[in-house]
Amino acid sequence: VQLQAYGGGLVQAGGSLRLSCAASAPTFRGYTLAWFRQATGREREFVAGSKWTDSNPFYANSVKGRFTISRDNAKSTLYLQMNSLQPDDTAVYYCAASRTIIHSNLGVPSAYEHWGQGTQVTVSS
Repeated sequence: VQLQAYGGGLVQAGGSLRLSCAASAPTFRGYTLAWFRQATGREREFVAGSKWTDSNPFYANSVKGRFTISRDNAKSTLYLQMNSLQPDDTAVYYCAASRTIIHSNLGVPSAYEHWGQGTQVTVSS
């Protein structure tokens, strides 16, 4: 499946953005979906995820309470609503998908087979 992330941009601290990730597949059925981010000079890190088999999303501690991940399986689109953005949230954000990932690897980038191209989010202070 091919993924395309979009919706990034420049926002002031305290502002909001909504990222979207559209898939070429007709459905997200069976896929675990996630958002990762990578700041300049840093490793790619897990942000939020959504399992097909579990309605409860999971988040990195750094974004819990500020970011919300959601998915529209019928539209094959994944979203990330980001509120109360801070300069430390500045990064390229990537969406990822996997049909084979196991629970213990949900936050591991190499465990995902499919990646979007990334969208830049810049938060100014």
